[in-house]
Amino acid sequence: MLIERIPAGIYAANCYVITCEETGKAAIIDPGGDAKDILKFIEEQQLELSFILLTHGHGDHIGGIADILTAKKVPVLIHREDAYLLKDAEKNLSSFMSGPKIEIEADRLLEDQEIIELGNLKLKVLHTPGHTLGSTCVFVEDVVFTGDTLFANSIGRTDLEGGSFKSIIQSILLKLFVLPDETKVMPGHGPASTISIEKLTNPFVNQ
Repeated sequence: MLIERIPAGIYAANCYVITCEETGKAAIIDPGGDAKDILKFIEEQQLELSFILLTHGHGDHIGGIADILTAKKVPVLIHREDAYLLKDAEKNLSSFMSGPKIEIEADRLLEDQEIIELGNLKLKVLHTPGHTLGSTCVFVEDVVFTGDTLFANSIGRTDLEGGSFKSIIQSILLKLFVLPDETKVMPGHGPASTISIEKLTNPFVNQ
């Protein structure tokens, strides 16, 4: 698996392009903006874009979707409990940001523990509510993409619609901290970490 991190949008959210090396099939996780940069990378690497996968429905993670879909007709995937956010620019907060207002319909609604195939890769969906009702993390090989659920030494905010501090802590403990310690954590903002480091040092979980 190849992973390219592209800080995107006004909040420099981590957009990831993940690729199956054997097949050249790629997916975009959380295109928060800067669609030209994301598309340029895909074209330069001659990748076959298969789908866009959203860890949740907030504007800083979806801001580049419209431009990408104009260039590439691919399905958009999100957990079923965040589908409503995509349809409403006020609820997904894109109407309050400097980029375009985003109101789209998801093509595929995901469920907890669902497996998504990307070439020879198998992406496991982990429903991790707390930041939003339908927040998800994506576990593949030795990496987990955590969106705005778990950051290096921090967690996602829980004061927006659908947020819950109790739920996000439970999600981290029951869905993420059960992964192998060596699992790399690739969050929606900030630097990477590992599950073992977060177990030992994350102040929000170790109280």
